[in-house]
Amino acid sequence: MPDTGSSERWQETKYSETFESELRGLERRRVSDSSCTVTDIEGTLKNLYIMDGADQGGRGSVQDTVMAATIAAYEQFIARWKTETNH
Repeated sequence: MPDTGSSERWQETKYSETFESELRGLERRRVSDSSCTVTDIEGTLKNLYIMDGADQGGRGSVQDTVMAATIAAYEQFIARWKTETNH
């Protein structure tokens, strides 16, 4: 019987690594690029949604995990940025 726990662990690990990496990259961009706006990041997120929905050929579980983590990181980053600017 296959060990489903280990297959779930690699996905959790990959998701966490990707999520944290994307957040760090977004933070660096925000700090280093004074022309970057939340609208710019929202535009990228919109394109990520389109790419995610256009997966007709199937990316496979690794790329699905990466895409899910990337989208979640963008969503969280945008939500935090908007919260900061509303206070």
